[in-house]
Amino acid sequence: MANVVIVGTQWGDEGKGKIVDLITPHFSVVARYQGGHNAGHTVIIQDKKYVLHLIPSGILHPDKVCVIGNGVVLDLQALEDELQTLDELEIEGRLFISNRAHLIMPYHRAVESAEEDRLADEKIGTTSRGIGPCYEDKMGRRGIRTGDLLYPEIFKAKVEASVAVKNHLLDRLYGLEPLDSEAIYAGYMKLAPKIVPLVIDTAEYLNKAVRNGGNILFEGAQGTLLDVDHGTYPFVTSSNATAGGACIGTGVGPSDITGIIGIAKAYTTRVGSGPLPTEMNDSVGRHVQDKGAEFGASTGRPRRCGWFDAVVVRYACMINNIDTLVVTKLDVLDELDEIQLCTGYQYKGEGLESFPPQMTVLEDVTPVFETCPGWKTDTSRVQEYDQLPQQARDYLNRISELIQTDISIISIGPDRKETIVMEESPCLQPLLK
Repeated sequence: MANVVIVGTQWGDEGKGKIVDLITPHFSVVARYQGGHNAGHTVIIQDKKYVLHLIPSGILHPDKVCVIGNGVVLDLQALEDELQTLDELEIEGRLFISNRAHLIMPYHRAVESAEEDRLADEKIGTTSRGIGPCYEDKMGRRGIRTGDLLYPEIFKAKVEASVAVKNHLLDRLYGLEPLDSEAIYAGYMKLAPKIVPLVIDTAEYLNKAVRNGGNILFEGAQGTLLDVDHGTYPFVTSSNATAGGACIGTGVGPSDITGIIGIAKAYTTRVGSGPLPTEMNDSVGRHVQDKGAEFGASTGRPRRCGWFDAVVVRYACMINNIDTLVVTKLDVLDELDEIQLCTGYQYKGEGLESFPPQMTVLEDVTPVFETCPGWKTDTSRVQEYDQLPQQARDYLNRISELIQTDISIISIGPDRKETIVMEESPCLQPLLK
């Protein structure tokens, strides 16, 4: 039995959706454990593109059960839209939603958008989809959960109480018009009939599946450097995007997790504000952005691009106790003459021994680079690791050496077939039993 967590090792957008889809056949259940619809996982199957925001990528396999865990925050309209796009897949009986997952309400979106406007040049760079304010209400013990939809009168009372408080905030702090609690209640009751039948105690369901010999693939959103505790705070998301969040966000205990697979791009990207030490503000960066299609699956926002940062990924491997690493988008580097690889940081002339927690320090570090020769060869049709150009293999080996972690899967394109799986890897084999 293997219960495995898939986690991003950079600032998100590493290609987790494709890898979840790729290895789902080895598991009986795929469970999403945190985040909201601000994260999009893109999967391409036989030239057909699926962009999933809330539903786990494993839903694209007809015999797999998918779970949205209690750590996820739900926008019901976004979920219904996503369900409509998947109608052809006949997902009835294969998707369950935690009765403890918190609901994103219209006032969450209004507050987040207004706060970003107020912060102006100091804004965090959120998607303004209400994710952060929803988590704030969750931690403030004033949230509304999916289970409340089963009791309309209770749900209505909670909506009225919350809207009264938020309207006071919207008026006094932001000078905005009040929201209508009756309209909000009616809108959610209109969506409820399609959602309520999916709502169960998913913690009980998942633990029972484990006890009965099933195995679970845990799918997170964002990446380690966006984790609210371990990321580049305050330029982070509002949940635990690290592997530890899988237990909190599903109710499955740590002793039942048997392995962690990390995902990293062959370079580095991030969306929004915050430090990116290896950022390429030049024609090479624009080339990588264009060839890598570095635009958000959920928002369309351009991603900032940088060279591979081994300091970041080594830190993520430590925080998550990663067993093996997947490197994605190697093909994006195919046309480059030279490739820079960040091996460390210097701050005020001295080398840093660990990843700095203070953003004022990270903003001022000087990356230490090694120059690697490019391979100037199309790798997108390569099927075996030994068929990769020697320079590409040297690059991957150097990354593995710097992060002190095995590399067992290499993605050289968006389609399922454009993947090199090193099945002989002693670190990968136990995770896919």
